[in-house]
Parts: sequence; C-alpha cells; structure tokens
Amino acid sequence: MPATARRAVDRGPDRVGTNAFGAMNRRRLSAPALRTFLAIADLWGLTEEQRRLLLGLPSRSTHHAWARAAREHRAISLDLDVLMRLSAVLGIHQALQILHEREADGIAWLKGPHQAPVFGGQSPLGVMTAGSQDAILTVRRFLDAARGGLYTVPNAVDQGFLPCTDDEIRFS
Repeated sequence: MPATARRAVDRGPDRVGTNAFGAMNRRRLSAPALRTFLAIADLWGLTEEQRRLLLGLPSRSTHHAWARAAREHRAISLDLDVLMRLSAVLGIHQALQILHEREADGIAWLKGPHQAPVFGGQSPLGVMTAGSQDAILTVRRFLDAARGGLYTVPNAVDQGFLPCTDDEIRFS
C-alpha cells in the first residue's frame, strides 16, 4: 500500500472539527435555533411541559429566560445537548412538511397513536417527550427513513387503500 494511502487509513474517517462545538459557534446558533423551536412549538400547540421536555427539562425559570432572550434577539449560549435537541425538532418539522401536503396532517400524525413498532402504539410526540435526546432522534430517524422511501407500518388511513390496476393507468 502506498504511504499516502496508508496515512489516510491510519487517520480514520473525516471528523467534525471541535470548533463546531465551541462556545462561539454555539452562541451564534443558540438564539436563532431557539426562536425557530418556539415558533414550531406554538404551531404544534405544545404545552410548557412538553417544550421543557424537548429541551432537556430545564427549570421553568431557565426556560422562560431562554425564551425571553431569544425573542428579544439577545445573545444566549445553549449547551450542545440542547442544540442537538433543537436540531432534531427542526428536522422533524421539515420532514413533516415534506411528507404531508397539509400542515395539519403532519401535526395530526405527530400527535396521533402510531402502530410502527418503534412507537409501540404511542404518538410520536409522546415518544419525543419521554425526555431523552435519543427519543427525539428516534422520531427524526423514522421520518428521515420515510422520506427516503423505506416502508413503514400502515396506519388506519392506509387500511382501505387499494393499489391502482393497469387498466386505471392512462398515458396522455
């Protein structure tokens, strides 16, 4: 093996630079990410408790201080765990917009019970508000897979679906 190839193998895969998680970058991202989260939480009709659970359960006073600072466009610096949670929620919102033609349908999917094994009959929002970052990422991964065309367990809306027959397909 040539020396340059050997060095590349020894180095391993490219890694995210540690400056991506640095204080300056977190400070730059925190207020805009939180403002977007608050808008999504309002759209989804989340309670204060659900919002706090999605954020990692900060105290009520901390949650209100963060929200006030973000809404007033003041600088805040959230820790990496909170930013990861915010990123996942933003990704879930985007996936719902892609997968559902109407915003209300995406919100209904989020709040309704789901029979996919990963949800165990709970609503995706119920899974997300279990409190762990992994629970939020589970919903994000599920939606990303659905966006990629992977099969999901049918819901009630799919029960009466009949596929098109060859006779029903028309070419102009």
